[in-house]
Amino acid sequence: MQIAIDGPAGAGKSTIAKNLSKKLGWIYIDTGAMYRATALYCINNNIDLNNQDKIENAVIEKVDITLVYENSSQIIFLNGINVSDEIRTQEISTATSLIAKYEGIRNYLVKMQQVLASKNDVIMDGRDIGSVVLPDATLKIYLTASNEERAKRRFQEQSEKGITQSFEEVLKELNSRDKQDSEREVSPLCKAEGAVEIDTTNLDIDQIVEEIINLLNRNR
Repeated sequence: MQIAIDGPAGAGKSTIAKNLSKKLGWIYIDTGAMYRATALYCINNNIDLNNQDKIENAVIEKVDITLVYENSSQIIFLNGINVSDEIRTQEISTATSLIAKYEGIRNYLVKMQQVLASKNDVIMDGRDIGSVVLPDATLKIYLTASNEERAKRRFQEQSEKGITQSFEEVLKELNSRDKQDSEREVSPLCKAEGAVEIDTTNLDIDQIVEEIINLLNRNR
């Protein structure tokens, strides 16, 4: 069985997916982390992020990403090296937006994701899960929230990690990311056909998780 969760940055996808994973005992697959790990690989190897051919030649069949769970936490391995912390910087966020628009990269990672989903009951979140990666998912969810609320969440998250950035800067970057994700030619951010939209602006985590579980029970 599969739950596909899509939505813009800061809508709460990863938080909700992780909590659902614990409640249901299913595997959580963080597709965003896979793109982030790929971006880190490109940066570490000094590959021009604006050169699609070089990016695809450097990555396809050379990058291996593994997700492992230890003490209920997801560990991201890039070619055998734990990069879970390295991929969570603003530099990687910006680079991820650039490489995620390349068709070859998306096709390569989508195949990885589909293989993972074929082996287990999974919860997967991203920008094109319900529309491209898991079009036949048991349940499709589209999470959203106001721009201000999403920026507030991202600002708080970065502050907790010691990243110094003003709220205005976070909001500006979030709006820019939305534009890039929605306007890219390959697999743009969109609400998948049949997806249930949930506005998380005024809901807490437990309320959202309960609503999704209720929806799942009705779709089994």
